[in-house]
Amino acid sequence: MLPVANTAYLVSCVSQKREQACEACDLYISDLFRKARRFSEASGCQWFILSAEHGLVTPSQLIAPYDRTLNTMGVSDRRVWADRVATQLFEVMPNLSQVVFLAGKRYREFLTLHLQRRGVGISVPMEGLRIGEQLSWLVQHSPHSAA
Repeated sequence: MLPVANTAYLVSCVSQKREQACEACDLYISDLFRKARRFSEASGCQWFILSAEHGLVTPSQLIAPYDRTLNTMGVSDRRVWADRVATQLFEVMPNLSQVVFLAGKRYREFLTLHLQRRGVGISVPMEGLRIGEQLSWLVQHSPHSAA
C-alpha cells in the first residue's frame, strides 16, 4: 500500500452550492459531494476539490459561489484547466505518487495524462457508475455508515 502522505483524493465540484462565500468543503451541498468528502476525509490522505472556476482548491480555501462547469467548456479550455490543476497539484504535493479520483470523466480526461507522465498511479473507484450507484458505493465503502 502506498504511503498516505503521497496520495491525494480529488473530488469534483458540483452545481449545488451555498449562496454565500465560505470554506470550499462547505460550499458544495449536494449529497454526492458530501459523501465523497466524508469518504476522502476518512482515508487520512490529503484531499482537494476540482473546481471548474478555481482549479485545485483546498478544503479550507474561502471561495464564493460560481456557475462554471467543465461540462460546458470546450476541449481547449478543458486542456488549459487540466494544465493549471496539474501545476497546482504538483506545487502542493511534489512527491505525489497516487491519485484517487472521485470525479467525472470531464474532470479526469486531460488531468490523467499529466499524472501518468509523472508516474502517478491513478484510481477511479466509481468509474462507470451512475449517480445513484455512486451514492450507494460511497455509503458502502465509508467507514462511517451515517448518511
